[in-house]
Amino acid sequence: MKSTYRNMFDLTGKTAIVTGGLGILGRRFCQGLAEFNANVAVVDLDGDKTAEFARELAEEFGIEAEGVPCDVSDPGSVSAMVQRVVERFGNVHILHNNAASKSSDHEAFFAPFEDYSLEEWRKVMAVNIDGMFLVAQAVGGRMVLQGTGGSIIQTSSIYGILASDKRIYEGSFYLGRQISNPGVYAASKAAVVGLTKYLAAYWADKGIRVNTLVPAGVESGQNETFKERYSARVPLGRMAQGEEMVGALIYLASDASSYVTGQNIVVDGGLSVW
Repeated sequence: MKSTYRNMFDLTGKTAIVTGGLGILGRRFCQGLAEFNANVAVVDLDGDKTAEFARELAEEFGIEAEGVPCDVSDPGSVSAMVQRVVERFGNVHILHNNAASKSSDHEAFFAPFEDYSLEEWRKVMAVNIDGMFLVAQAVGGRMVLQGTGGSIIQTSSIYGILASDKRIYEGSFYLGRQISNPGVYAASKAAVVGLTKYLAAYWADKGIRVNTLVPAGVESGQNETFKERYSARVPLGRMAQGEEMVGALIYLASDASSYVTGQNIVVDGGLSVW
């Protein structure tokens, strides 16, 4: 009997929406989906850059791609984004609900918890959880109307399921700036896990699977102090590379995970076992 397991990962004929598609991981997620033959809607704030990246995907992988500008914290913008994707591709089969904000105001974002402003808290939450809700609602609602099921993957973080170790951040910098892990980021990413579990049960009878992808620390500009201290906490002894998150996404997006829903797929080099 000839095995068909390889075909379970094939995304030919499926359309995927990726929010935060221009981010450090977002670009890799779009590339991975395109390489497995999905048509891809690249969703991010900058319309020109999303269009340019979509053209690159189409040329490199021979798929259809569309760049769609969207502010995920704005209901009208989200509605317009979904409408544009549907007009271009028809049915939507995969949503990677991936957009998140770490704020453009670094002083406010990295402020100590005791001094954290409600304004900054709400600004981050507007993207990290309000945006997650709005996009899941709009795209999931479309999947319900289609009646064809679908897969929704929502990006959380290792800090949505574990507390951060403050000792790692002593003398640690990212792109030249002192960093920490703010409470608002941890709280918003924990909320993603809760929303995923709710939606997995809520839409199970519609054939819509909802899972959480939980990346841990990805090497992307941290100084050596941070990388060494973080790596010392990880059984595999190093930070992740961005492309190491893509395999889990393809699994969750494809029929290979057809009996998987409501789960947290943790890609952390073993950090969470200690």
